[in-house]
Amino acid sequence: MMRILGVDPGSNITGYAVISSKNDIITVEAMGILKLSKFETHQEKLKEIFFKIQDVIERFNPELMAIEAPFFGKNPQSMLKLGRAQGVAIAAGAAMGLEVQEFSPKRIKQSITGNGNASKEKVAGMLQIILGENLEAATLDATDALATAVCMAYSKKNNLVTSKGGNWGDFMKNNPGRIIS
Repeated sequence: MMRILGVDPGSNITGYAVISSKNDIITVEAMGILKLSKFETHQEKLKEIFFKIQDVIERFNPELMAIEAPFFGKNPQSMLKLGRAQGVAIAAGAAMGLEVQEFSPKRIKQSITGNGNASKEKVAGMLQIILGENLEAATLDATDALATAVCMAYSKKNNLVTSKGGNWGDFMKNNPGRIIS
């Protein structure tokens, strides 16, 4: 069994989800959001992200952490804040001994819906179908975190991603029986 923490970082709302994956069956163990608007300074928000992510790790004991990578935005100040939120979430996971991997929003959407440009609502709807879970009460930040965790589970299952980042050369070397010449 593999347990994965997915994180959708944000400076006002950070989503998280914990899944377990065994024999092609993915089970949602927990999901939710960290509301950070009550904190006055950006530093307080970052500190809260760090400690709350560590709290989730202590409660659910995942081995892996998948995090959504920041995407290009028009506002440099927003991008800087988002990058900091992602950085402290990664630091929290790494400090707790987790293997941490980033996934682009496009790759996450592609792995869940087959369309890298799918809307957040479409991703949430496909997750309901894939997992057989009613996610209608979940926020889009929580379902984005769930999609990130599921993306990592799919990647690990397919041997396309290794703890060192992986590439096609590694895949071919590690899977000679799957190469057709």
